[in-house]
Amino acid sequence: MVLSKKRARHVIEEIIALFPDAKPSLDFHNHFELLVAVMLSAQTTDAAVNKATPGLFAAFPTPQAMTDASESEIAKHISRLGLYRNKAKFLKKCAQQLLDDFDGQVPQTREELESLAGVGRKTANVVLSVGFGIPAFAVDTHVERICKHHDIVKKSATPLEVEKRVMDVLPPEEWLAAHQAMIYFGRAICHPKNPECEHYPQLYDFSSL
Repeated sequence: MVLSKKRARHVIEEIIALFPDAKPSLDFHNHFELLVAVMLSAQTTDAAVNKATPGLFAAFPTPQAMTDASESEIAKHISRLGLYRNKAKFLKKCAQQLLDDFDGQVPQTREELESLAGVGRKTANVVLSVGFGIPAFAVDTHVERICKHHDIVKKSATPLEVEKRVMDVLPPEEWLAAHQAMIYFGRAICHPKNPECEHYPQLYDFSSL
């Protein structure tokens, strides 16, 4: 049974309270690096991405430099990441689109971001919220698992349904904090196997609502 809006907000805000200083775990210095890092993080850990990106960014610091490189040159820097050949192809095409369509700048709307090769809704939402401070809520595997485990959404909910539910439950100024805190909560406590959420009774204390 799905929690009421008040109870769902309570659970998420208690998760935020557990990790109030949660920050993005991907390393980046500008919007282009953020976009690339988030694209690379698909089906790969952030830690693995952070090992690959220093060399990648040193070799190809701009969309122009990445466009000028071959797919194999790009792939060489990310070969330890999952799906690296596909990702190299997307990175090169995306960099070309940034040059052709956006004067080499990362766009600031979801529609424009999703027009880029290799960029889906989750990536676009991360870039909007983390990169530009534009309210958006990204749903990754941790967020989806937590929301289903804690009955914030139904077990059959799609990532888009999870996104819309959290955005309905929380005010926009809490979306980014919720996303970051849920990632840490998912890694440390709400594991895919043997979650330890029962050790945090404050999550389920609805007596004040």
